[in-house]
Amino acid sequence: MKTKKLAYDVVVVGGGSAGIGAAVGASLAGKRVLLMERNPYLGGQATHSSLPAYCGFFTQADPFEQAVGGVGQLVLDKMASLGFYQGPRRTAKTGTVIVVLDTEAIKYALDSFIGDYDVDVLLGAQVISAASGSGTIRSLECHDDEGGFTVSAEVFVDASGEANVAAMAGGRYLLGDERGHLQSGTLMLRVGGVSPAADVHPDKVAEAVRKGKANGIGPMTKELGTVIRAPGLSGDVMFILPDEAVNGLDAQSITQAEMSARRQAWAYLETFRRFLPGCEKCYIVQTGPKIGIRETRRIIGDYTLTAEDVLEAGRFPDAIARGAWPVESHPEAGGANVWQPIRDQSYYEIPLRCLKVQGVKNLWAAGRIISCDPTAFASVRVMGTCFATGHAAGIAAALYSGNSSADAETVRQELLRQKAII
Repeated sequence: MKTKKLAYDVVVVGGGSAGIGAAVGASLAGKRVLLMERNPYLGGQATHSSLPAYCGFFTQADPFEQAVGGVGQLVLDKMASLGFYQGPRRTAKTGTVIVVLDTEAIKYALDSFIGDYDVDVLLGAQVISAASGSGTIRSLECHDDEGGFTVSAEVFVDASGEANVAAMAGGRYLLGDERGHLQSGTLMLRVGGVSPAADVHPDKVAEAVRKGKANGIGPMTKELGTVIRAPGLSGDVMFILPDEAVNGLDAQSITQAEMSARRQAWAYLETFRRFLPGCEKCYIVQTGPKIGIRETRRIIGDYTLTAEDVLEAGRFPDAIARGAWPVESHPEAGGANVWQPIRDQSYYEIPLRCLKVQGVKNLWAAGRIISCDPTAFASVRVMGTCFATGHAAGIAAALYSGNSSADAETVRQELLRQKAII
């Protein structure tokens, strides 16, 4: 069988928020772009882990301020045009400002969105190795069910969420914190049959979980977690509760975590039926499909964003994005989330240097894998911010294509032309 060979100016690996931002940004900068995704739909964690919200589009101040524009705003506009977005919502427990999502709606919205731009998309395409030498990626070896194929480009963007391309190409990266410890993962649990009058405030849910544990129901790890009523007419409630220690790079670890988290989901269901008024006839609509992985690899870039940069609302002359989500760490499965606010509930800036992978000349990073310390990571990882860093990485890649350079000021000018907020 003849091996397919595809060639582009810019290839983006990973079709989540960062990858979508990168692909559209590079295309609007005039380049031929391929967006590759191993799942059968775009969206990344939003769709493959059924996450209920985009976080990071807005600051947490009162009144809040928008921090992400550009491609991220174009996605919000598409959602609104399809009736899937009616504006940001402030959460009941933490007071954070979010964009509520429905998994099926966002799948369709992103299909529709990417079709508006000159971007080629390959779903179900897995990158298995990188052909590189002298610090430059020449091509990626890929696989689908038909067999192997090769994708070459002048420049690449790693938006994989796991820094897979960087690792394959010999780029420098870290795994977890200084001890190699990873934040916990959480399985999304969507429950139907909940009375519209039911009080599902996170504190009430935590009280019910404690009662369930006291009555021998288990296993259940987390007591206090995020609870969001789904948009639309379903009346479903989305719970971010079944917590697991997991290494998202390791199949054995993933297997244990997935099976354990699903056992937890059914224990939570029994608890809700018995101890959460208005949930007596509730049922599981969906788990997953995949446990939500918060942390694996992140690159070592030309600059490492620090805790001080984030918490003190740092500013940079080469800023290409804003981060507005507070530090939200999940250090132990079942443990309490650790929140730290940005100064004045404002935003910090992210410099272009955080996106440049050390050791690979023609590779830019986007999303949760950018160069940052463990505390900064607990903020930059959210999907609203990933749209912004992805947009910048795509433009940097587009400018590097044909020039072998992409200086910060030129990237900033193009971002502003594409209506990004920097």
